[in-house]
Amino acid sequence: METRIAVFAGTFDPITNGHVDVIKRSLPLFDKIVIAIGENTKKQTLFDTEKRLFWIREIFSGEPKIAAASYSGLTVDFCKEIGAQYILRGLRNGSDYDYEAHIAQLNKELNPMIETVFVITSPEVSYISSSLVRDLIIYKGDYTRFVPAQVRA
Repeated sequence: METRIAVFAGTFDPITNGHVDVIKRSLPLFDKIVIAIGENTKKQTLFDTEKRLFWIREIFSGEPKIAAASYSGLTVDFCKEIGAQYILRGLRNGSDYDYEAHIAQLNKELNPMIETVFVITSPEVSYISSSLVRDLIIYKGDYTRFVPAQVRA
């Protein structure tokens, strides 16, 4: 039986409780989940890649099915490089779906062997986004309840 590998790609700047929710709930679906920090030339990040990788590795240190990596280029090319057959995406709302569905269709066109799997976030974390957390951090708001303890440290 083939190993089911999923890539959960994003900037994770920073990783939030919403991301963690999607990842933990997806564990039974896959043999391995690679949390992959994509180098997005359009986004200015608050935290460097090494810091974000460190947080991910700390948060999931006890979970052997999870790995962390960074990559540049197309996500489908990274999937092919590591032998992943799935792209995992979290959906908070209908706007996320509209955006993500187009990307999933494009990825399917680029590589028909890779399937996108959507997981809807739990209601209690569905309003959390990295963008909002970054704003709270920048403007000295209380962001602590929206991120894992490893990010708060």
